[in-house]
Amino acid sequence: MENRSTKPTSVSRRGFLKMLGGVGLAGIAANIAGCSTDPAGGKGWMPQQYQVASSWPIQVKGRVPIDPNNPSIVRDDKKCILCGQCIEACEKVQTVMGYYELPIKDDITCVNCGQCTLWCPTGAITERDEIDKVLKAINDKNLHVVVQTAPATRVALGEEFGMPAGSIVEGKQVAALKKLGFDAVFDTNFTADLTIMEEGTELVKRITGELKKPLPQFTSCSPGWVKFCEYFYPDLLEHMSSAKSPQQMMGAVVKSYYAKQKGIDPEKIFSVSIMPCTAKKYECQRPEMNDAGHKAGKPNIRDVDVVLTTRELARMIKRAGINFNELEDAQYDSMLGEGTGAAVIFGTTGGVMEAAVRSAYFLITKQNPPEALLELTPVRGLNGVKEASLEIPGAGKINVAVCSGLGNARKILDQVREDIKQGLPPRYHFIEFMSCPGGCIGGGGQPRTALPPSDAVRQARLASLYTMDAKIYKKRLSHENQEVIQIYQNYFEHPMSELAEELLHTEYTDRGKHLTAKKKA
Repeated sequence: MENRSTKPTSVSRRGFLKMLGGVGLAGIAANIAGCSTDPAGGKGWMPQQYQVASSWPIQVKGRVPIDPNNPSIVRDDKKCILCGQCIEACEKVQTVMGYYELPIKDDITCVNCGQCTLWCPTGAITERDEIDKVLKAINDKNLHVVVQTAPATRVALGEEFGMPAGSIVEGKQVAALKKLGFDAVFDTNFTADLTIMEEGTELVKRITGELKKPLPQFTSCSPGWVKFCEYFYPDLLEHMSSAKSPQQMMGAVVKSYYAKQKGIDPEKIFSVSIMPCTAKKYECQRPEMNDAGHKAGKPNIRDVDVVLTTRELARMIKRAGINFNELEDAQYDSMLGEGTGAAVIFGTTGGVMEAAVRSAYFLITKQNPPEALLELTPVRGLNGVKEASLEIPGAGKINVAVCSGLGNARKILDQVREDIKQGLPPRYHFIEFMSCPGGCIGGGGQPRTALPPSDAVRQARLASLYTMDAKIYKKRLSHENQEVIQIYQNYFEHPMSELAEELLHTEYTDRGKHLTAKKKA
């Protein structure tokens, strides 16, 4: 009698794909109950494009390279099926992979945007999970643990708990964070308003010639975009606003101004951010993001210690057994908790531009903008590139542009570069760039609601942010935020003061030397 082992045979992914290579679709379907290969309209579960009687070629398309030490994203090779969806996102949408020559030099080129995590059908690529770091800090009685929440998280987190896309859960999110044990819950909207004051002042100074930096001015709040520019367009970095992102401004303010007001040693403060963005994990680790530590004479202190994505916060809430849907709304803590409608629309493409225009008008004219500038329709919506022109008394005609998705950014940047080469005057004064399609609402750390990411979902989130601006927030202008006014009166004195420059502004790095840019055909 033949001796046969009953131990199951382990088949590797490579072996499985090889095995399937010679199997026709009909042969596979014949063994699956209820699955038809009738080209006239079988009703099996297989995708429509395969509902034909033919062979089934295996499509192994490859995958994007990911550094094992990437601070933002990781890949589980056991889940990867080499479908190439991550390549589609990186090469076709973000124009990163394939836009440099191989072999690589001294790093694996990545802008940390995390769009590949949204396109991956198996969940093989995810954000780097740092929940345990945060729980450890919360359980350390010697630490004062604070948290900030970005604008876009409050219109997406609910999707993780069965709510419709775009549900506004600001109050529930704050309540959940307090239940999780954070000592203070702050709103990144506060420092979005602070960013507008700094970035808007910088723009006005460039336009008037007081600041000897070129136009157009680029926004600087999207770390994926910033790194993209550092890699592929380092010659244009002088156009980048020196203003830090709202996340990093909050980190610096918490460990300087807030620490001083509360009498807390900055070393005893652990600062957490809840962000829609995987690139924020990278941003908080940039070497230069320790200005509060430098001010305290302890450069080892980071301005922001850990960033969690919207998805990580959802998992954290579920692990704690919190019934999110039944939570009563709670309020942000004062001192760093007030925000305006101008700040909340930071979360969508065109929002930073619109907020900046509102306060730039005030900074130039000393009057609040007319109603027309509170609904700057040309820069709204999901189009990848948008333009607008407006008249500001004392400054004349101001031309602006808005880009979301790095493939669209490349088009505008090539245009700016060509205009400079030909000695033409700048066609724009101010350009908003966001790494992710749709802006932060479509960030790489947001809930996975469709594959690939759906414009319908992005549109729902976008609409909710504009609703909050127009109907829920009492103030719509950054310069009217009372807590922002107080921090200037009590600490910074005025936008772009010496202390503001020290804590709220930054510099950029030429990363062009780390890659060989691909020549255009």
